[in-house]
Amino acid sequence: MRDPYLLAAGLLTVLAIPALALPHLSIVLRENPRSLWDLKQGSQAIVSTKIINSVDITLPELSGHAFQPLKSLQPTAGEKNIQSLAEVSSQGLPAPTESSLNPSAQPAGLSLTSGNQLYYQRLAALKTGQIYTRVDSDNLQSLWESIKKRQLTYDDWKSLLALEARAIAQGQGANHLSILVGDSLSMWFPREKLPTGKLWLNQGISGDTSSGVLKRLEAFSATRPDVIYVMAGINDLRKGASDDTILRNYRRIVRRLRQTHPKAQIIVQSILPTRLPKLSNSRIRHINIQLTVIAKQEGANYLNIYSWFTDMEGNLRPELTTDGLHLSQEGYDVWRLALQQIEYKLTQRQK
Repeated sequence: MRDPYLLAAGLLTVLAIPALALPHLSIVLRENPRSLWDLKQGSQAIVSTKIINSVDITLPELSGHAFQPLKSLQPTAGEKNIQSLAEVSSQGLPAPTESSLNPSAQPAGLSLTSGNQLYYQRLAALKTGQIYTRVDSDNLQSLWESIKKRQLTYDDWKSLLALEARAIAQGQGANHLSILVGDSLSMWFPREKLPTGKLWLNQGISGDTSSGVLKRLEAFSATRPDVIYVMAGINDLRKGASDDTILRNYRRIVRRLRQTHPKAQIIVQSILPTRLPKLSNSRIRHINIQLTVIAKQEGANYLNIYSWFTDMEGNLRPELTTDGLHLSQEGYDVWRLALQQIEYKLTQRQK
């Protein structure tokens, strides 16, 4: 997926999405296939200038989940003594500090125009012992401008994400953690739009496929997430992969995550629609139906947000995208609403 799509984000006009035009959001929950997240006409939430119906959430008992109340969002004294990351960086990276991992502080927005800029900002944050989702925007801007930049590769991104995952694993302490796993749609999720009150680890790489995601799950195996959100497959379709290949990779991804993170809620998110003529939305809908089955069979959850992004013709809403594939700020507002409601319900169950 291409990075320059963000250049158009700031030029988008804020458009209203009628409440009735967002038909159905559902999540099939592990250990209770009848539990759905359905839209209620009587209750509404405002996102930007849009009005979106809220979701009636029913969660089953989270058996085996050792959730702790959010009594303290600070690492303990012992957890602050985190080992150096020098062995995985030629220059050496200092450990995350208490302030850098404090999820109570909401980061400010920062305009990004390329994948290179995002990469070097995140790398610069790590070199100061911080995670980019928790760094002050002004400091982040000056940091990335001060380091040498070069053309990036897929392996560069894999290494960066592994560094961030290691930092989180070593400095998480008693903090709660959610992880986004996927391609550029996840990678570009604005950090200021992530639900607050916990740590977030973004494991998205632009252009990645379901096969690529499967091969790099080990990078964050040492973390202790409460929730792992998975979305991949659109690049598989762009590169000619078969439905069977995508579904087989998804099944392996869920199985691997279940084995490595048995206490986490694994949430398979529906592949989103597009406005690209070469990508069939009917095919995407068919794959999503199969993902529902896989999630149920493998003990994961399925989050259906596909319908929230479609217009009357079944295509990705023009106001929710910058190029027919990637999401605009409005698009991320819609996605954020779903995550907020999931995170809120899980937090209530932790108390």
